Amino acid sequence: MNTLAQLFVGLVAAIHIYILILEMFLWTGPKGQKAFGMTAEFAKQTKVLAANQGLYNGFLAAGLIWGLLTTSEPMAFYIKVFFLTCVLVAGLYGAATASRKILWIQALPAAIALVLLHLR
Repeated sequence: MNTLAQLFVGLVAAIHIYILILEMFLWTGPKGQKAFGMTAEFAKQTKVLAANQGLYNGFLAAGLIWGLLTTSEPMAFYIKVFFLTCVLVAGLYGAATASRKILWIQALPAAIALVLLHLR
């Protein structure tokens, strides 16, 4: 179960690295526009805001990777729980205010990882 938990934590980190790339570097391109369902004009107008969002997603990924690389238990457990909880809360808020899709892409994987961490 521990390996599965670690894999899910890594998956959540990878998702947030991808979101960072979309929001910071691909926002105004076709991939960014398609991923977030926006026009080229809207993407251009919100580019700076998206880059800021992307940076925060990068911090979430960095925290999860830190938790994966930390060898000291229970410190590694607490780091992962903290950052997964941040992802879960952000995902729930995003699903409630921006797009229901965020619930499945961001919140659900974080919730699964949290459950698996507690079952190990």
